[in-house]
Amino acid sequence: MSKQSGRGRVAGLPAWDRCAVMGVVNVTPDSFSDGGRWFDTTAAVKHGLALVAEGADLVDVGGESTRPGATRVDEAEELKRVIPVVRGLASEGVTVSVDTMRASVAAQSLAAGAALVNDVSGGLADPAMIPVVADAGAPFVVMHWRGFLEGGNVKGVYDDVVTEVVEELRARVEAVLAGGVSPDRIVVDPGLGFSKDAEHDLVLLAHLDRLLALGHPLLVAASRKRFLGRVLAAGPEAAPPPARERDAATAAVSALAAYAGAWAVRVHEVHATADAVRVARAVEGAREATRTPVSTDASGAQATARTPGTTRTPGAPGTARTPGANTAESSPEGAS
Repeated sequence: MSKQSGRGRVAGLPAWDRCAVMGVVNVTPDSFSDGGRWFDTTAAVKHGLALVAEGADLVDVGGESTRPGATRVDEAEELKRVIPVVRGLASEGVTVSVDTMRASVAAQSLAAGAALVNDVSGGLADPAMIPVVADAGAPFVVMHWRGFLEGGNVKGVYDDVVTEVVEELRARVEAVLAGGVSPDRIVVDPGLGFSKDAEHDLVLLAHLDRLLALGHPLLVAASRKRFLGRVLAAGPEAAPPPARERDAATAAVSALAAYAGAWAVRVHEVHATADAVRVARAVEGAREATRTPVSTDASGAQATARTPGTTRTPGAPGTARTPGANTAESSPEGAS
């Protein structure tokens, strides 16, 4: 099975022939990545449309910061921030995802035109979330989550981060399925940066195949996160570059995730990642086109088809011998 066919489709959303690009619109005054640049509704809608123009396939709108230590906003404020932006983007034909942990915000966003619910708690923060999503028949992102990151409540201790994240996600997916959400509408997300150190995030990225083995499309959200800052820091004691200087590193992760088979990547800066996922898909296509099938000739011996664009070396194993060539195989004098 190719990575493309293994990437999966999400019912209720467009089908893309490569890893999709999810652009981020934070309608918050305290986002870790952009510091409230899109807090105004008009600015947020304009930014979302600009992300689409740069290559975003869908836009994720959120009205509550989930950075460590962030204080939750109340329901009324989150609705005030999110709904006008969702409605404005959806009216322009944009495929909109709503980033929320509240069932009421999810319900009203879906009514306003959102197509996907992206809940970083996987339905754990609000018991009403799963019934709302199930009743709406909406696609749902289930992220690995160990609780709110307030007051040092990180719980980022693992004996084997890949195995534990996979098993905890599996259990959460089973709960979501039991709640009535259709299996072809579930997306999984390893939750990079949530209750995880830089080393945990990198190990998870190195083992995306284990997450794909859960059998659901995979969303990778690495954009501008702390682990990239640690990777880019000049030394162990050096300060990491600020969030907005991590976009090239984000694009690198996007290419790796796309090539590994991710369904989508979630990013703040779209242009470089849009290029990265297209390059990854082109390389996938080249690999698929040049995969060498093994056939059996009339004598029962295996014969390998030549890869397009390659040349045969006379005398090389499995190739036709050049008549009269002075090789050890064709000349008795060459034998020892």
